[in-house]
Amino acid sequence: MQLLEVNNASTTKAFLDLPASIYKDHPNWIRPLDKDIEAVFDPKQNPNFRNGTATRWVLQDKQGRFIGRVAAFVNGKTKNASEYVTGGMGFFECINDQAAANLLFDACKDWLAAQGMEAMDGPINFGERDRWWGLLVHGFTEPNYGMFYHPPYYQQLFEGYGFQVYFKQYTYHMQTRPKLSDKILQRSKILDETPGYSFGHPSRDNLEKLAQDFLDVYNKAWAGHSGINEMTYEKALKMMKAMKPVMVEQLINFVYFEGKAVGFFIMLPELNQIFKHLNGKFDLLAKLKFLYHRWRYNKRDDKKVFGVIFGIVPEFQSKGVDSYLITHSQGPVNEYGAREIEMNWVGDFNPKMMMVTRGLGAVIYKTHITYRKIFDPTKPFTRYPIIK
Repeated sequence: MQLLEVNNASTTKAFLDLPASIYKDHPNWIRPLDKDIEAVFDPKQNPNFRNGTATRWVLQDKQGRFIGRVAAFVNGKTKNASEYVTGGMGFFECINDQAAANLLFDACKDWLAAQGMEAMDGPINFGERDRWWGLLVHGFTEPNYGMFYHPPYYQQLFEGYGFQVYFKQYTYHMQTRPKLSDKILQRSKILDETPGYSFGHPSRDNLEKLAQDFLDVYNKAWAGHSGINEMTYEKALKMMKAMKPVMVEQLINFVYFEGKAVGFFIMLPELNQIFKHLNGKFDLLAKLKFLYHRWRYNKRDDKKVFGVIFGIVPEFQSKGVDSYLITHSQGPVNEYGAREIEMNWVGDFNPKMMMVTRGLGAVIYKTHITYRKIFDPTKPFTRYPIIK
């Protein structure tokens, strides 16, 4: 077997096309858009190259067939977030062969060690945690946009190499129509009768306000957790601009107290329900297909939506804002025609958010795992710290 660095058009094509051979017998696999994968490895599009570096390989067998791929990266902003200086590996795909997988894992380990790393986490992304993060080990249904589908045997390949479970990631699922529990309704009613609280949908035509409202909640609710950086207004605005083409105001839900955002539940149409018709492409023909299938999807009254992020400012987390938010979100979501929601993953290190999610009536639907491999086997392994 031969490892080839991805550094030209032919190896790039091999890197992008390889999964099609791995998943030819997996009907639930949806090919990601090639442009989204390539954006991760483009210094002009991925700002993490300002403080980091990345490389990738494809693996050939002796007949010259491509049988595996992988990437490795160092993120300067997060490498020191734990007790070990840690790099990342991801975008792993491989035939069911431990020797082939070990070659790919060794390539990552050796390259990262040369960069001064003491451990590697994977499979993760050279970027934010909302995309391409974790190995699917349970719930082999169609993947949500920005998440990989994996065959079941990948778990053995990772664990056979010596990766250990760093944390588990749970994707929750809920129907939009069932009646909310009396407890949720009662807690929401209290806030309805409490002066100062309001619910609303920031306009998609005023992205500046939307970005500021988002930032006010995000940096208090999420920033500061291990591996999650505080967000700037510029980055929040860029995110909102990127979301605008597919944004539906009915799915952008905020709670305000005395005019200040204190909670949000941001959902988007589940784009893979449209992108699955494009076979990874986004050229002119694919864009026309996208417009057609988006039009067809918008006509349906059984849509699936994706809960991108749910957050509440800490001092409001015990005041029933979660119940108030979900109660007032239900009507707009149903008006849009959604019948089910899959939420962005919640780590097992975040028991409070898991409790909130279960309280909304959601159940675990998929499980991903983020693994860690410590290069020196004599050093102790500890799992990701629990958020108190």
